[in-house]
Amino acid sequence: MKPDRLSLDDRARDLLQRNNLVRLSEFAAAGITTATISRMEKRGDVVRIGRGLYQLPNQSVDANHDLAVAAKLVPTGVICLVSALAFHELTDTIPSRVWMAIGPKDRKPAVTQPALQIVRFSPDLLRRDVGHYTIDGVAVTITAPARTIVDLFRYRASAGRRYKNSPGLNLALEGLREALRTRKVTPAGIARLADELGMWKTMRPYVEALTSHA
Repeated sequence: MKPDRLSLDDRARDLLQRNNLVRLSEFAAAGITTATISRMEKRGDVVRIGRGLYQLPNQSVDANHDLAVAAKLVPTGVICLVSALAFHELTDTIPSRVWMAIGPKDRKPAVTQPALQIVRFSPDLLRRDVGHYTIDGVAVTITAPARTIVDLFRYRASAGRRYKNSPGLNLALEGLREALRTRKVTPAGIARLADELGMWKTMRPYVEALTSHA
C-alpha cells in the first residue's frame, strides 16, 4: 500500500510542477484521489489556496497570481475594469479584489479567495476586444487597454444598482491619460471603440482635452 501512496503523491507533485495551479477535478482526471490530496495538505506538501484549488508550498508566483487563481476557479470569466487596468500598468491603484465579468445568466461564483468583484457583460462584450495571456501556467482572458478604459467610463456612475461598486470617474480618467501617454491606445482607436460601444458622447470631451496639446 505504501508504494501506491508514494506513487500517487509523486504524480500529484508532478502535476503541480507542470501546471502550477491544479483543481481537484484535474487531480481526479489524472487518477489522484481526494484522500491523497487531503493527506498531502495535512503534511504541508501542498497548499490549498482556494476552493478545490492547490499549489506547491513556497512556489514562486507571478505578481498577477490572483488573476491566475480567479481564472482557474472561473474559467469562463474575463478579468476587467480595475484589475485589467492594473494588469496593463495604467494605474497605481492596487485592486483589493479581482474584478471579473461573467455572462448575464451565469451563476455567481462561490469564490471567497481571492475576493472577486463580479460584473455582468453581454455575451458579445465578453468576447469583444479581449486578450489571452498565460499567468503562472493558467490561461487568463483580460480586456484590452482601450476596451478596459471604455468599460471604466461605462461604470463611472455612482448611482443605481448596476453601479453599486463603481470604480468612479477618477480611475477612468487616470487610465485614459496613462494609456494615451504610453501609447497603449491611440485617440483614433479609442474614439472608434467608444463610438461602437455607445460611449463616445461621454468620453469625447475628455479625449479631446487630453490630446489637444499633444
